[in-house]
Amino acid sequence: MKKIEWFRETLSAVPTAESLRDKQSAGWRPVAIEWEREVEVATQTPGGSGQAHDEIPYGLRIASDCRHLEDDPAEMDVLRTLAEMVVQDLSFPGMADILNQREMRTRDGRPWSAVDVFKLTPRLIDVTPRMLSGNEWEARKKQMSRVLWNS
Repeated sequence: MKKIEWFRETLSAVPTAESLRDKQSAGWRPVAIEWEREVEVATQTPGGSGQAHDEIPYGLRIASDCRHLEDDPAEMDVLRTLAEMVVQDLSFPGMADILNQREMRTRDGRPWSAVDVFKLTPRLIDVTPRMLSGNEWEARKKQMSRVLWNS
């Protein structure tokens, strides 16, 4: 069985024809070239719209084809859990405690705080209609009802 091996080489200069031939003779083939440069950007004024960089919305990740976004299962699970807790009218600190008890972590691996949960509220509002329309949501609501009645 064969597998594809690849590596990324940081360059300090444009490769020479000889260095490219050496790589090819070792079995490597070029598959992409990546270019970068520094550009001047306008600084953001207070109250301005947009961000200096586009952040991937919580609950999504870059797909394997690097062309679109797809659901991130772990983050979508956090959003579903938060939606359930909103329905139960839990406080932000209470929601953070439950996420931490379930060993769920923020995108950067930290335990949840009430502020972290609060900051997710706009994203939760965006994604909840899509979650509420699925069969999975119905099953989770039934499961949560059983958990609440048995506790």
